Amino acid sequence: MDEEETRAAPDEAAASQQPLIAHHHHRRSPWRWCWRWRLPSPSASFRLRTSLLSELGGSVGDLGTYIPIVLALTLVNGLDLGTTLIFTALYNALTGLLFAVPMPVQPMKSIAAVAISESDRRLTVPQIMAAGISTASVLLLLGATGLMSFFYRFIPLPVVRGVQLSQGLSFAFTAVKYVRYHQNLSSGKSTATPRPWLGLDGLVLALSALLFIVLSTGSGDDNDNDNSTEQLIPPPPGRRRRRRRIVLPAALLVFLLGFVLCFVRDPSIFKDLKFGPSKIGIVKITWEDWKTGFVRAAIPQIPLSVLNSVIAVCKLSADLFPEKDVSATAVSVSVGLMNLAGCWFGAMPVCHGAGGLAGQYRFGGRSGASVLFLAAGKLALGLLFGNSFVRILGQFPVGILGVLLLFSGIELAMASRDMGSKEESFVMLASAAVSLTGSSAALGFGCGLVLFLLLRLRELDFFGSA
Repeated sequence: MDEEETRAAPDEAAASQQPLIAHHHHRRSPWRWCWRWRLPSPSASFRLRTSLLSELGGSVGDLGTYIPIVLALTLVNGLDLGTTLIFTALYNALTGLLFAVPMPVQPMKSIAAVAISESDRRLTVPQIMAAGISTASVLLLLGATGLMSFFYRFIPLPVVRGVQLSQGLSFAFTAVKYVRYHQNLSSGKSTATPRPWLGLDGLVLALSALLFIVLSTGSGDDNDNDNSTEQLIPPPPGRRRRRRRIVLPAALLVFLLGFVLCFVRDPSIFKDLKFGPSKIGIVKITWEDWKTGFVRAAIPQIPLSVLNSVIAVCKLSADLFPEKDVSATAVSVSVGLMNLAGCWFGAMPVCHGAGGLAGQYRFGGRSGASVLFLAAGKLALGLLFGNSFVRILGQFPVGILGVLLLFSGIELAMASRDMGSKEESFVMLASAAVSLTGSSAALGFGCGLVLFLLLRLRELDFFGSA
């Protein structure tokens, strides 16, 4: 017995000293994921980690950003909503399978902003698709070559937190405008007309939805949303069993209420609906479309996609799901492949947004099942109504969308609460302030990175007294 223990001791010591994650990434080819990757098991990716109701509630957590943008692109630029619903449904299902987390599929916001806001030179559908394909090609290249993982490993955490904080606050500010003022979704701007208190899209409706979500989900902590552990562990002998708390899919119920109100606000919707999917065809993109789409839309979108759609998403996923390995390479390649597949057929350019992930987590999404439910809903609506579904979305209460977006923004901004020192908080807040005032995540990122490097130089005593 002693000899066996003696022989096993070196092996156990070697095993204990071996790191769980290899650190010699530079010795491996960046293309190793191509031949070592295996399709995950659907039973593992879509296994419920909480309750079915919680996952259903999380499935609509990112619609506060999805619906206004896709509706505006459909009304203003002629995007086919039916095609976008079908393709984004497929994206949702595949990313839920691959990542096993509620990975969102969100519109590329810079491309949408350029396409909608510039009324005198609005982008055409081929130009929007050219911008999406150009952005996707860059992200696919960065991911496939390993450069995205390199950037992710070396970008300071306070700078990433600053980008997340600014994006979250930006969502929250927009949400408050949605609730307080009338919105012109065709132009993507708020009007100066205050929203009335009463009505089917009034302040009372929006505030009631907000109060219902707060009372149902609390602050969004796991202790508030998930009581499954408490129910599995029996109470000690002689102690009363705790009263079981009912978990409500608050976001889903609020969304369904808004969906029903669409038909109440405009009963003529029933006459305008046409059954059947949209006809899908290849978009013809000319050289002029490529040039216009790349210069005007892809160039401002690329840095935002790198920061918010990949780096911030991976960092937030590591915070929320530390047991899952969501790599920057996989996320970057995912964004690239989605758009290279869908944009040629007129589907809206999309990415993975940190705000969408925060929203789905906030309302109960904990696994790939959450986005699988969302995929089933999108696919059913896209196949059933096609592009005519825009008539329903056009009547959706914007105040309710603002409430959903508000919680998503706050959840994303709260990811920055882990800064442990005044120096880290200083870099984070400076980066967030520049991002918000300059309306550019790339500008805030650059200023935060420079500030972080200056503080590191100061620690080397370069500016100290001799």
